[in-house]
Amino acid sequence: MSPSETTLASLRSALAAKRLSASEAAAAALKAMAEAKALNAFITETPERARASAKESDARLSQDRARPLEGIIVSVKDNFCTKDVETTAASRILKGFVPPYESFVSQRVLDAGGVVVGKTNLDEFGMGSSTETSAYGPTLNPFGLKLDLGKRAPGGSSGGAAAAVAANLCQVALATDTGGSIRQPASFCGVVGFKPTYGVCSRWGVIAYASSLDQAGVITKTVEDAAIAMDVIAGHDPKDSTSVAWAHDGFERALVTASAGVKIGIPREFRDMAINADLGALWTEGEHRLRAAGAEIRLVDMPTLKYSLPAYYLIALSEASSNLARYDGVRYGVRAPGAHSIEELYEASRAQGFGKEVRKRIIVGTFALSVGYYDQYYSKAQRVRRLISDEFTKILSEVDFLMWPAAPTPAFPLGAHQADPLAMYLEDVFTVPINLAGVPAICLPIFTAANGLPMGMQLIGKRFSDTKLLAVANAMMSTGAA
Repeated sequence: MSPSETTLASLRSALAAKRLSASEAAAAALKAMAEAKALNAFITETPERARASAKESDARLSQDRARPLEGIIVSVKDNFCTKDVETTAASRILKGFVPPYESFVSQRVLDAGGVVVGKTNLDEFGMGSSTETSAYGPTLNPFGLKLDLGKRAPGGSSGGAAAAVAANLCQVALATDTGGSIRQPASFCGVVGFKPTYGVCSRWGVIAYASSLDQAGVITKTVEDAAIAMDVIAGHDPKDSTSVAWAHDGFERALVTASAGVKIGIPREFRDMAINADLGALWTEGEHRLRAAGAEIRLVDMPTLKYSLPAYYLIALSEASSNLARYDGVRYGVRAPGAHSIEELYEASRAQGFGKEVRKRIIVGTFALSVGYYDQYYSKAQRVRRLISDEFTKILSEVDFLMWPAAPTPAFPLGAHQADPLAMYLEDVFTVPINLAGVPAICLPIFTAANGLPMGMQLIGKRFSDTKLLAVANAMMSTGAA
């Protein structure tokens, strides 16, 4: 087996036992990346930096001074600012932007010995569910190519990150989740995607889409790998006012926690959605695995879930309208030539720099915030968000965790939703409620659809139950299929 095909935990053990060098692991990953160019998983590759980091890791390993991620191959979503490495958020407007600083989360990975091999593709500014809005073209789903099913979406916005893990190009991918951008790609690509409680991972240095919803997290091959990575990237950051100082006993250490007797709630509102046969079979598999792990399953009522999608898009687009106002062609990024006034410069730079989907979302968000419509749309969406959050709090005081799918279908063909934007937005129906409530969730690759493509199930916990959530998820993955 190639070093790039191993899990994080296995590679860590091999490096510690000196059965393999970090330089060999990096070389294998870079070779795999070169052979997987067709996936378009990366916007920017950093092979020389990776080789230098691996060489440093080998020196530390030889002296038994290994750090937590020493020699582990990591990719970074291209909306994390990376010092001296171009950061574009997959947008033309940021082409050529080279940050003078490192994001909090990626800096933690570097400080822990991670070997970063490149910046992964995404939907422009995180706005999309398939990577099709990227200015650098879409990423392809590795399973679609492997199964000869054509060009399938890898999910979004973290489609490049999920594809990179699924194609064995790295052991862990740093990603962000605003409305399902970690979990839906994880479902489409058959990998594990973990979105922690809002505030557990700093957003400092992450290019903002919707600040009250954005959260950094990880995509990995196993739950154990996610726990190892979270032990590194979780932590309080005084530079981020939403960062939370949260004391915990350790993510990896918590994996041994027993799951027997844990109460799992399943919302009737989602369980009764008979969208397709694959979704029904996914529910059956999820319930089987929970019972095999010793959990108790209860049906619960969550009537506010049906309001999540419209509330999410009103809030997210309104915040995007505000956040993206900083891209004006003056301070950094693309500047349109030939402008004769500051107004012309703004208009031309933004029109040329932003893609169609981003422009559309800015316009809708600006409308929702405008005089005469603020109370009717944005303010009302915020009140609905409070109701949804309160309902999560209530239900999660009665059960320990919740469970429902990560996506209503397996990976769809690229272009399938281009003529129907609403169909694309509906891909997020199972993920956005979790971001509105700010609770942790993990997507687990437990099922294969009739066409051979993977589908994932989510486990959701109360705020700051992250370590316990991973323990139950690990137990669920350890049980056999139905």
